[in-house]
Amino acid sequence: MIPGILPRLSLLRFLRLVATCALAITLVFVIGANAQQMTGQNAPQSAAVPAGQPAVQAAPNPPGSSGNSPSTNGNAISGAGLVKFGPGDLIEVNVYNVPELTSKARVSNSGDVYLPLIDYVHIEGLTQEEAQALIEKRLDEGGFVRNPHVTLFVDEAASQGVTLIGEVGRPGIYPDVVDHKLYEVLSEAGGFTQSASHKITIIRRDQPQTIHVDLPRNLGDDPGGNIEVLPGDTIIVPRAPVIYVVGDVGRPSGILVDNGTITVLQAIALAGGTNHTAKMGGARIIHKTPTGMTETRIELKKMLEAKAPDLNLQADDILFIPVSGAKIAASRAAEAALTLATAISVYTIAP
Repeated sequence: MIPGILPRLSLLRFLRLVATCALAITLVFVIGANAQQMTGQNAPQSAAVPAGQPAVQAAPNPPGSSGNSPSTNGNAISGAGLVKFGPGDLIEVNVYNVPELTSKARVSNSGDVYLPLIDYVHIEGLTQEEAQALIEKRLDEGGFVRNPHVTLFVDEAASQGVTLIGEVGRPGIYPDVVDHKLYEVLSEAGGFTQSASHKITIIRRDQPQTIHVDLPRNLGDDPGGNIEVLPGDTIIVPRAPVIYVVGDVGRPSGILVDNGTITVLQAIALAGGTNHTAKMGGARIIHKTPTGMTETRIELKKMLEAKAPDLNLQADDILFIPVSGAKIAASRAAEAALTLATAISVYTIAP
């Protein structure tokens, strides 16, 4: 054998052996990783359920969710903290990926709803997120659903409506007013009537003090009065104060007085002025008091001549202008004389 050949052959065999071992080790790692992955995919996702307790494993969070319950219904109550559940609300409860637990329930007068498996749950005064969290906790602690995701929807928001009473086109309860403004709610109710006062009162739920808003006759003149309306509010639109002008005037009528006062001369002007037969010295104001009616004589002729102050009238006052008997007699005599002269003229003109 040629010297030096044997060492070279031994070196080649050694390199082949090393390469074979490296390949075998790589295959072992790959096969082991694949087996571990397949085992993880086939393994159950839920932990062992205690004996005697029915349990359902809720699906993991749906894609794009942040861990909270999915919300796809536009009628779901907003969880902004302003809207809360109350008696009379009809709600729908959905447990994600567990359709067997879907149910509808109405909040009782005591603020409770009855739900399958977990019995009565008190949700009055809770927001959407708070009520969902409470139901999820009851389902999880009872061992009924693991990792539940509950969504609440409102079918009838009886406690969330706004009540409008008084001088509006369509008084009543208007639901679904979340994030609405005062002008929008008034528009839904048909706006003000002709006799409505623009000094309205808002009674807010759970607040002892009422809110008073003075609106202009033209709502577009003051957008600042368009305040936020909250669920449960009661909006009262009273009748505007009325001043009555009766007697010997051009147009006896009632005059609405809102956002201000009215004087005697202004009221007479709106009533068409006094007739020529009016008794100016007998004018008087009739006031309505808790104990009855009182009268105050006024010097109307001096008022017209700017020799006496023009008095302010109050709500429900009656301004009475009597008829002068002497003026009527003189007027009738003048009419008779005019008729006689006309007859004579006609008789004279006739051949």
